[in-house]
Amino acid sequence: MKKQIALPSGTITFLFTDIEGSSSLWEQYPEAMKTTLSAHDLILRSTIQNNHGQIIKTTGDGVHAVFSTALDAIKAAVSAQIDLHSRITDPPIKVRMGLHTRESQVRDGDYYGTEVNRAARIMEIGHGGQILLSEVTAALVRVTLPKETSLNPLGTHRLKGLTAPEEIYQLDHPKLSATFPPLNSLEAYQHNLPVQLTSFIGRQREMEQIKSLLAQTRLLTFVGPGGTGKTRLALETAAELIDEFPDGVWLVELAPLTNPDLILERVSTTLNIEEQRGRPILDTLTNYLHHKQLLLLLDNKEVGSQTVGNFQRGRFQAENRRSC
Repeated sequence: MKKQIALPSGTITFLFTDIEGSSSLWEQYPEAMKTTLSAHDLILRSTIQNNHGQIIKTTGDGVHAVFSTALDAIKAAVSAQIDLHSRITDPPIKVRMGLHTRESQVRDGDYYGTEVNRAARIMEIGHGGQILLSEVTAALVRVTLPKETSLNPLGTHRLKGLTAPEEIYQLDHPKLSATFPPLNSLEAYQHNLPVQLTSFIGRQREMEQIKSLLAQTRLLTFVGPGGTGKTRLALETAAELIDEFPDGVWLVELAPLTNPDLILERVSTTLNIEEQRGRPILDTLTNYLHHKQLLLLLDNKEVGSQTVGNFQRGRFQAENRRSC
């Protein structure tokens, strides 16, 4: 029987990694990527183990690992990035990494809770070859950084699905690239999604169903009694989809309106579209949206004793624009 290895508890550091653009690489180099992925896995496994870490599970083309100390996690991340860059060249791959340190719940050989999600979200906003740290992790290693490494503050960023923003730091090393595009946090996208004051837990199945339905239709309606969480579910799902809409994700509040004739004006105001003298506002809005790819959240329209929230998506055509 395989011996069960005890997982670290208390304050631990999470490391998440992911190969940037892996789907495209698999399409272009289907045979070479088999060898490349094996080499990638070996490098990550050895560097993590050599620095006293444990791989909890693989996540697609990456790993989720834990360390008892933030310094060990830092050493593993730097070593892995250097080896990945120097040893894998056909095809070359770029791996993004995110680290976060906190206490977390252990159950059935895995970790759960907001702190694990925060580590994964930090990794997701990065770019291939980049190592990102949370404020807590950066504070723990600031005075004990390995030789030649340094911390580069990247500012405060909002992360998908999480309430509290995060101060993000980039870990630099002379053998690694130090120049990257802006982080892919919520600040990088056009939107007016409000800051949430509480964490969003559960309802993952509903979110996946919404994403699937929204990929098949341009208008999706949530119907149900007030207070059942339709708006929050829509907002969280919209944040998950924000990178799919180059022209933004916009919440249009309809609850204050008592006159339905003002709906188009409210949409136009939200999108910062100026009304043109002598031209119907519908025509102005239609012309503006004609080549846009954006997501509108229309919240709330009263229908009897129920409230209705709409998702309006995609490259708008005249017929669906009029459904606003």
